[in-house]
Amino acid sequence: MKKLSALLVTCLLALGACGDDDDPVATGDENTETTETTEGREDEEAEGPERIVSLSPSATETLFAIGADDQVVAVDDQSDFPEGVPTTDLSAYEPNVEAIASYEPDLVIMTDDAELQKSLEALDIEVLVSPAPTDLEAAYGEIEKIGEATGHADEASELASEMRAEITEIREASVDRPPLTAYWELDPTYYSVTSSTFIGEVMSIAGITSIADEVDDGSGYPQLSPEFIVSADPDLVVLADTECCEQDAATVAARPGWEGMKAVTEGNVVELSDDIASRWGPRLVDLLRTLGEAVEKAAA
Repeated sequence: MKKLSALLVTCLLALGACGDDDDPVATGDENTETTETTEGREDEEAEGPERIVSLSPSATETLFAIGADDQVVAVDDQSDFPEGVPTTDLSAYEPNVEAIASYEPDLVIMTDDAELQKSLEALDIEVLVSPAPTDLEAAYGEIEKIGEATGHADEASELASEMRAEITEIREASVDRPPLTAYWELDPTYYSVTSSTFIGEVMSIAGITSIADEVDDGSGYPQLSPEFIVSADPDLVVLADTECCEQDAATVAARPGWEGMKAVTEGNVVELSDDIASRWGPRLVDLLRTLGEAVEKAAA
């Protein structure tokens, strides 16, 4: 079971040698030798790092989706997809530099942590910072950046293109539907998301507006009151805390005053996987499909 604090951190963050031109041009056999050396170096660079440690679940999913799985020697304790990832007790929230270095990585992929990055680079370990994106275009960019750093630029570009195409289809399918409202639940203390967030953009693609927009405190992640949620009576209740906090349609219906809400009575409480709801990797398409199906059902 994921810790609630880990989920919130993930959501609140979420849902980022050239040659010497002065050398004389070689001729004859010397030129041939130089060319072969250059090609060998390019081939080595194309292969990418041999020992990757990922401290980001979204980056981990991306690595496996672009075919870099054979290069991954360890991932953090929150990385649990796809099946067979080398999950360890490494923590991105309380990182241990010595523990990370013990895997002898030649590349560590992590979210923004300047102190950890400095410590790893002091050990001559290459670091790729892959921060939580603020919008979908940034998510595609992070996927492509990971591809370039690992020798899988073409595969990453293809993955990003496929995601764009599928998400465009989902967006177009929502155009003719009436707009719906939703309460997106991050945890049982009623923290939610507004349309200004990454998740808010995902919701809008599916044709959903967050009720939290009405009480945005500027953070993008306001804490709502149960009374406000009941009075807003959203078309959908979207639960992103089914695993961490064991919330589902039954627990929602049991909350005081919630049994009469439209989303509850019409069966439009959407139970998401916490992981899919809080990661920006390849399974964004799965998240949008789920939301699209929920919207189609609610609008019928």
